[in-house]
Formats: sequence, structure tokens, C-alpha cells
Amino acid sequence: MRSIWNGSISFGLVSIPVKLYSGSEERKLDLDMLDRHDHSRIRYKRVNEATGKEVEWKDIVKGFKKEEGYVVLEKEDFESANLKKSKTIDIEEFIDEEEVADVLFKKPYFLEPQKEGGKSYNLLRDALKKTEKLGVATFVMRQKEHLSLVGVYKDALVLHVIRFADEIRDPSDLKLPDTKIKKKEVDMAISLIEQYTSEFSFEKFKDVYNDQLLKIIESKSAGKTVQPEEFESKPTPAKDLMSQLKASLEKKKKGKAS
Repeated sequence: MRSIWNGSISFGLVSIPVKLYSGSEERKLDLDMLDRHDHSRIRYKRVNEATGKEVEWKDIVKGFKKEEGYVVLEKEDFESANLKKSKTIDIEEFIDEEEVADVLFKKPYFLEPQKEGGKSYNLLRDALKKTEKLGVATFVMRQKEHLSLVGVYKDALVLHVIRFADEIRDPSDLKLPDTKIKKKEVDMAISLIEQYTSEFSFEKFKDVYNDQLLKIIESKSAGKTVQPEEFESKPTPAKDLMSQLKASLEKKKKGKAS
């Protein structure tokens, strides 16, 4: 498997360098688009709108349209919007698994009843709500069969698309360490997790990256150069693990006291 992201995962003051791999793969027939008349394959070209000439990938950039024209964004600009978030999976808190298990699936869809379906819709909704169960279903959409779970979210039936078993990759291909962990280290990590545990609330989490990227766009539009904040994520050495866990606990306790 090929990693799709390299960086660090952190909780408290503990930082762990990681590689990110796709945990699933599409199971779909590979269909080509054809001309109905002679079944010739359809090809797409990247064409310059003004000249009509084809453009190579290396010459294609992304831009944000403003009244006076486009602000061109380079690879560095996307990272500069939030260098830490571009390089770190930052665990901010821990929650009980059952609180969000039904929102972590592949993709949710809301269901709305059609004419004269209201009563049976409400019947299924109320029955699922009272039994706290999910309905397992399969359906076809966009030439692909999907496995799904049907549940209730804010008085509406919601369908969560999930993965078939053969779409989940085997994690045995990962090079996982067999380093032994001491009981006191596990106990300390558990204490840190408990300190960061809270009730889940969507409202607490905001997408700040886009706002920061827009600031870069505005700055570049005004002819200003944006210098990214310096950030370097260093892995926590094994010998420093306990001290960093203790420091993380102290930091969290001080934060709660203030």
C-alpha cells in the first residue's frame, strides 16, 4: 500500500509520526464513456479557454476568482493556511464511542416521504427510535450497489452508506511495531484520555482552514506575501513518554482550573 499523507498524530503533548493509508477501496465496474453512434471512446482534453490549445498538467494551477481577476494559489499557500493542521492529526478530546458511531460511516443521506407515505414513514421512524436499532439495507445508485444502515436523526430517517466487507483493506500489510508498553504508561495514557473526554457536540468544531486560506487569498490579491508560522512536529522519544504524559495531564488540569 502507498501512503497518502505523512505527518504526526498528537494528544496532549505527545506527538507520534505517522503515515496515512486509505482504509478502503472502491468495488465498481470500470465503465468507459462511448459515442453512441460508433462506440468510440470519449476523451477529455484540458483546454485553454482563450486559445483553445491543450494545457499540460504541470502548467495547471488553481485560482480563486475575484472581481479584478484570479488569485493564483500555489501548493505552499494551501499548507500556509494552517501549517499545523496540514501536518498533524490533533486529537482535541475523547468521547464515548457510541455517541458518534452512526455519523462516522461513509456517507449519510436523509430520507423524505413522498405523497401518502407519511404514516408508514413515521411508523418506521418511531419504531427504530424506540428500539434504538438500525435497519440493514442494500440499494443501487449510480450503477453501484451500496450497503447501508437506516436510522433516525432529529426526527428524520437517515441512511448511512457503509462499506462492504471486501471493500475494507487488510491492515496486516502495515508495518506495526511490537514494542512492549509498561502498565504504568498505559495507566497514565488512560488518565490523559479521561481528562480529555467530554460529551460530543458538533457546534464546538469549526472549519478554520478555509477562513485562513481566504486570508491568504486576500493578502495575495493585495500584493502581500504571507509568511507561514513556523511549525515542526517532533516525535516523542520512548524515553520521554512518561514525562510528556505527565506534562500533558498537568497542562489539562491547569486549563480546567483557569
